[in-house]
Amino acid sequence: MSGRSYTAFAASYDGLMADGNYRRRAAYLIRELRKSAASVQTVLDLACGTGSLTCLLAEQGFSVIASDASEDMLTQAAQKAAYLSHPPLFLRQSMPRLRLTGPVDAAVSTLDSLNYLTRERDLAETFRRVRKWLKPGGPFLFDVNTPHKLRRMDRQTYMNDAGESFCVWQTFFSEKTQICTYQVDLFQQRPDGAWNRTFEEHRERAWPQEFLVDQLRRAGFSTVRVSGDLTRRPPKPDEDRWQFLAV
Repeated sequence: MSGRSYTAFAASYDGLMADGNYRRRAAYLIRELRKSAASVQTVLDLACGTGSLTCLLAEQGFSVIASDASEDMLTQAAQKAAYLSHPPLFLRQSMPRLRLTGPVDAAVSTLDSLNYLTRERDLAETFRRVRKWLKPGGPFLFDVNTPHKLRRMDRQTYMNDAGESFCVWQTFFSEKTQICTYQVDLFQQRPDGAWNRTFEEHRERAWPQEFLVDQLRRAGFSTVRVSGDLTRRPPKPDEDRWQFLAV
């Protein structure tokens, strides 16, 4: 699967994913953007989901372009951004087919969106297109789930309860393909008190750190920094999430 393609899950995503720590993540990204050697005004939020981070960036005065492959997620994002005096521009695009109307000063992608690119050519093309639309010296900040985390999730069951929606995740990791499959049963309460049940399947690829760095350099990024999540320190061996800064 390329990009996020949530359908029924979109309306319940924010309630179920309350542990996303969007404000902490936004604060980290904003600090990094403001430390950039290049002045940053326009920001691409790649695979923006329901737009929580998008809106936080826009609140801080950035001009944001936000893209996602899921029409349902973008609908939620547009509704969320309606209160903003300068709302983001939302584009329905998969990551490997990114096409903007002009260059941007910086790009961000959060919460393991790039793990959803399970084919090498899609990952390489995404990096190439992000580099194409970045102005010279512009930073690209993104995070990924580490192979350590995805491997640890094999044959695990997780549950999220948001009151009017309830989600059960079953996860399976394949050493052969390096893909973690999430089988998601979502229960949503109807106005009459009954429950609707839907099923979705998601897949994330465990990308080695060295491979990601190599692909970024091949795409034209000259400087690549890898750190632990929301820090500037070198990642630990058992890190669950890597943070990348490519310039």
